[in-house]
Amino acid sequence: MTAQQDVPAPGLPTAVEVGHRDVAIVGAGYVGIPLAQVFCEAGKSVVLVDVDPGRVARLNRGDSYIEDVPDEVLRTLVDDGLVATTDYDSLRAADAILIALPTPLSRQREPDLSILLGAAAEIAKRLRRGQLIVLESTTYPGTTTRELRPVLEQSGLVAGVDFHLAFSPERVDPGRTDWTTRNVPKIVGGVTEACADAAAALYGGPIETIHRVSSPDAAELTKLLENIFRTVNIALVNELAQLCERMGIDVWEVIDAASTKPFGFMRFEPGPGLGGHCIPIDPFYLTWKAREFDFTTRFIELAGEVNQNMPYYCRSLVSQALNHGLGRSLKDSRVLVLGVAYKADISDVRESPAVKLIELLRAAGAEIAYHDPWVPELDEHGVMLSSVALDPAAYHAVVIVTAHSQIDYPRLVDDASLVVDLRNATGKAGVASKKVWKL
Repeated sequence: MTAQQDVPAPGLPTAVEVGHRDVAIVGAGYVGIPLAQVFCEAGKSVVLVDVDPGRVARLNRGDSYIEDVPDEVLRTLVDDGLVATTDYDSLRAADAILIALPTPLSRQREPDLSILLGAAAEIAKRLRRGQLIVLESTTYPGTTTRELRPVLEQSGLVAGVDFHLAFSPERVDPGRTDWTTRNVPKIVGGVTEACADAAAALYGGPIETIHRVSSPDAAELTKLLENIFRTVNIALVNELAQLCERMGIDVWEVIDAASTKPFGFMRFEPGPGLGGHCIPIDPFYLTWKAREFDFTTRFIELAGEVNQNMPYYCRSLVSQALNHGLGRSLKDSRVLVLGVAYKADISDVRESPAVKLIELLRAAGAEIAYHDPWVPELDEHGVMLSSVALDPAAYHAVVIVTAHSQIDYPRLVDDASLVVDLRNATGKAGVASKKVWKL
């Protein structure tokens, strides 16, 4: 979603056809659609607003592009009244407007709020007294009160007086079935106590647990802390993996052993780099914001350096494995990348470390193909490939980047000449072989 749309796309529902809705969700993506599901299932009437006519048409015919809400679930929601539109005028008749839009980083690794603030300008044109506006997009402290609020108040209405304004961060983990939008506790911070009351009342029906904080700033920082915690701990084990390689110690054995401690330790695993819509990006919001206060977030920046270096380290590991295992260089070697999704058993490739690793292996002269049962086509950052059949014997090396559960890893090792396992998938499958090089 890159721009707002004043005129509804032909053939799609108009604001008049949509009518009054309890909830309008701006942004029909990984956050917006599961959010719509929980509100619909709680008996609320919902409209999804998105500027992409193709997405909107798919949603209205029950064709989901989000794995967490499969087609059969979406069709039931549509049959029960869920509707999607490109018409921002449908926001006028909604009691609550939830904003679930991307907040990416620029090329300079600075927050880019252009999508969010562009949508806010469209909302302001249609804002009316008594509405509740909630920002769900991950961002830095101060965004709701000092970036979003002034744009909304261009309507002539005042937040906390004429309309309610709050921040409630999304906590989506794609592919999870144990923790979903419904049962993950919801953080809520309002511009005023009344704003927080309104937001807590809205979410309190469809979501099991509401946790209120004192302000939108506190809620914004809460979400960043959650992801920074993961980033820093993953960086720790990534650095440890590199040290263990020099010391001749199996880092996976060490992590398994440490994980037997029932207190004071939380398991994190090394890998080829960070991926997904949160942890590769969110910590840098705070790093950027901290400069305003003459503060350097050294822990975060160091963790970023370690994690961003992992694809380069893994490229070197592949080169070393080919050299010592087969007496070959990377140049002209046929390499199969196994898995390009950012984590197992989903199709999401956002910020996947596989993309960078493929770029690096290609730059070293390797002939690259990939197999991923979840991702038939890969078109990211200049990497355009199609998934090939899993035929390990046709390649000099197979590099396990994403450990999808449906892969038969013992058979893979049997058939392959060389396996570079960046996820310990073979170890977890009980495979011990001299053909396997592990991170």
